[in-house]
Amino acid sequence: MFLEIKQIRKSFGQGENRVEVLKGIDLEVEKGEFCVLLGSSGSGKSTLLNIIGGIDTADAGDICIRGEKMADMNEKRLTMYRRKHLGYIFQMYNLIPNLTVRENVEVGAYLGERPLDVDELLRTLGLYEHRNKRPNQLSGGQQQRTAIGRALVKNPDILLMDEPTGALDYNTSKEILKLIEMVNQKYGNTIIMVTHNDAIKDMADRVVKLRDGMIRKNYKNEQKIPAADLEW
Repeated sequence: MFLEIKQIRKSFGQGENRVEVLKGIDLEVEKGEFCVLLGSSGSGKSTLLNIIGGIDTADAGDICIRGEKMADMNEKRLTMYRRKHLGYIFQMYNLIPNLTVRENVEVGAYLGERPLDVDELLRTLGLYEHRNKRPNQLSGGQQQRTAIGRALVKNPDILLMDEPTGALDYNTSKEILKLIEMVNQKYGNTIIMVTHNDAIKDMADRVVKLRDGMIRKNYKNEQKIPAADLEW
């Protein structure tokens, strides 16, 4: 199994203020799978994503990627692992304001051992004609495409997405979802996306519903709907 998550537990706070956010999460994700983590605010989905990405650490349990336990990695090895194998896309684009679109994407390329061709990727993302613009000259959708390009260019095994359409309007969200679908099909990256938008689950291979720090449903979509046909 490509990604194995075993009995992950996480709490925040001390004593009477201690809150258990994840209560023993078990999950397996196959290589190339598009997995959606669905749940309301406070369900634990973003905390789980951050633990998978090595941004946060679990109190208990194991995360294994290709049979390697993240807990066995020292800080240096974990940093290298994140650099080589993980790509991050957030609700806020976190672009470098004084760099062009092309330069922002190239920042990601420097981190990878086998980066994709930057110009080809810019064309795939519909950004080639905007390559010399800076972030403040772009729409929200174009900024998010640039953020996706920066994460994707290093050709990571796993793309982690935290509400990537959360700051976008309906039509732009649909365009970004179509782009994510195409990226998954073209490049074969495993995608794990956190969202509270119930409609997005219909385009995913695997749907994991969280509530109160526990997985309530975990199933494979037998009848996926193309992103272009989603409605909400």
